[in-house]
Amino acid sequence: MDIHEYQAKELLADFGVSIPAGGVAYSPEQAAYRTKEIGGEKWVVKAQIHSGARGKAGGIRICSSDREVWEAADDLLGKRLVTHQTGPQGKVVQRLYIEAATSIERELYLGFVLDRKSERIMVVASSAGGMEIEEIARQKSESILRASVEPAVGMQAFQARELAFGLNLDRALISQAVTTFLGCYRAFRDLDATMVEVNPLVVTEDGRLLALDAKLTFDDNALFRRPNISELRDKSQEDLREMMAADRGLSYVGLTGKIGCIINGAGLAMATMDMIKHAGGEPANFLDIGGGASPERVAKAFRLVLSDENVEAMLVNIFAGINRCDWVAEGVVQAVQDIDFKIPLVVRLAGTNVEAGRRILKESGLPIITADTLAEAADRAVAAWKETRGK
Repeated sequence: MDIHEYQAKELLADFGVSIPAGGVAYSPEQAAYRTKEIGGEKWVVKAQIHSGARGKAGGIRICSSDREVWEAADDLLGKRLVTHQTGPQGKVVQRLYIEAATSIERELYLGFVLDRKSERIMVVASSAGGMEIEEIARQKSESILRASVEPAVGMQAFQARELAFGLNLDRALISQAVTTFLGCYRAFRDLDATMVEVNPLVVTEDGRLLALDAKLTFDDNALFRRPNISELRDKSQEDLREMMAADRGLSYVGLTGKIGCIINGAGLAMATMDMIKHAGGEPANFLDIGGGASPERVAKAFRLVLSDENVEAMLVNIFAGINRCDWVAEGVVQAVQDIDFKIPLVVRLAGTNVEAGRRILKESGLPIITADTLAEAADRAVAAWKETRGK
């Protein structure tokens, strides 16, 4: 789960990370009023969407008067910002963050991620702040510093000092850097985050170390024990299909293809998507209905996949272990009967109660295309899709 920049900064501030003065605004009037609360002579109006590269898309404005802040807010609120991370559909700006402008001397990069290979939290820092980490790795790879955190003891102050010295920070800033680095680590650990990124982390002209932008991502599976984090979720920034799936306990990722997929098991889902591409098609989604798929759950999955208007054919691929093929078949029949189903449907069943499941599909009298193997199912789904397009 992602959250907005201002929410990330508020969380990091609770762990001792210094941030510029600022406040959220939902209207031009509220944005202008924030300038009075913050004080100063210049302010930054930042669009709050779940995406980076907002500045390149015109989502960050520097203003010198409350009137300019009002006008910037009026222009941004309700606007659809398109960045390379949002895709062509963009995201609508529904809230703003008004922040005191900062006189910057240096920009740094700081990130905490979970390295699954080493099973450690990896700290990544660079003197090339303001750039995305991918750009830094490509253009200034020599500037990247890394430190692995031993989970038994956590991040230590000496590691933070080593990073600070590696970034060539002035000795007067070392103490602030240690506080910032350890604060970010504790936020990662204590909030069940999967990523903490401060970019840029800036050295100001008056000798302060401030988190000028921040991004936090959280483990969805841990939200049940983090209600304070779960409440920060902004559904307006999420893919509607993925949001609906999450609310119904389904694992769904929307893609751009034409063949919808309903599959049990992440590994089988990935293999099925590969086979669809191998057969000449493109998957429209990743959808794992899990091991205990009841007929009702299968029907929900159908409705979810069909909510994508781009879907022109559907492939159901179930290998039943904990699951049962007859349950899945009942769900398929129920879904096709209840929904105005107008696209080709290919179903491949294998495993527990497979014969009973195939019998249910056959006796339903519905125009369901069946297959015995994964390759056969993918080929038939792509062929049916192409035939439909040719009509």
